Amino acid sequence: NRLRRGMKLQSCPTAKYAAGNFALQRVTSAQTRIDSPYNTYRYQGLPPGPICMPSIAAVEAVLNFTKHDYMFFCAKDDFSGRLYFSRTFAEHSVYAKRYAAALDRAGIK
Repeated sequence: NRLRRGMKLQSCPTAKYAAGNFALQRVTSAQTRIDSPYNTYRYQGLPPGPICMPSIAAVEAVLNFTKHDYMFFCAKDDFSGRLYFSRTFAEHSVYAKRYAAALDRAGIK
């Protein structure tokens, strides 16, 4: 949906890849500024190649996608690895603030 609207993807895993550190627990403005074609915070569109080997489930999800109007996603603040999906930036901002607060409480800089 973001690509169709001409928006940058701004996906944290691509910033981690550009930084060369998938172990990062918190992406900061330092990573989002890294000059790499893989950094979707800086560059429009998809990265020039994959950032990891996708699972079979991920490939199947892409091939059998469900249409929706979500524009944003954010990790859940319970660190479950699950995501919140949002249609508006305002809704996304609420989830992003919750996640940032959870990182703060956990002492993750």
